[in-house]
Amino acid sequence: MTISVCIVDDNKDIRSALEQIILMADGYTLAGSYADAEEALQKIPQVKPNVVLMDINLGDGENGIDCVRQLKPLHPEILFMMCTIYEEDEKIFEALKAGANGYILKKTAPGKLLDALRELYEGGAPMSSQIARKVVNAFQVGAPATADTGITSAPAKAISILSNRENEILELLAQGMLYKEIAAKLYISQETVRKHVYHIYEKLHVNNRVEAINKFYGR
Repeated sequence: MTISVCIVDDNKDIRSALEQIILMADGYTLAGSYADAEEALQKIPQVKPNVVLMDINLGDGENGIDCVRQLKPLHPEILFMMCTIYEEDEKIFEALKAGANGYILKKTAPGKLLDALRELYEGGAPMSSQIARKVVNAFQVGAPATADTGITSAPAKAISILSNRENEILELLAQGMLYKEIAAKLYISQETVRKHVYHIYEKLHVNNRVEAINKFYGR
């Protein structure tokens, strides 16, 4: 299955680099590439990509989070991956609240970026490990903007309705690991990981990694 991708980034060099990553990868197609929020808001609904790689800082005017906040309610089927240099807690949670489905840093290696896009398309909520650690920390000790995020402090716990293996995989998901990395660590196939994740989401009545982590930490 080919995944169609749109790129939104105001930096020409970074945008071109991301375009090349998509164009040179098997199983991906570039549906559009835009330099600002205005063009993205106009064009993305027309091309209807599977995934949008969205920068946060788009220069003057609306930013990437504003873009997601406007597009997601109208096009819930489009998946938004924030691709940014920002690691600040406030930006992370603002993006997730706006409807972002994943959050990856621009310094992520091309192979891991493509893996994250595939995971997102297949129902995951990938985050760079640095971002995942911040999200996990927010669940453990309370985020700086706790009132805004709705996140409360709670210890990590095993969930009784999950099998030992499912709890193990959920804990690795909470650490920000990709399916590929979990498979290597547990000596199982990516397809087996994918099936376990599907059952985890089904049993916990959640749709993505962030909601699953939320349940794992007791909220």
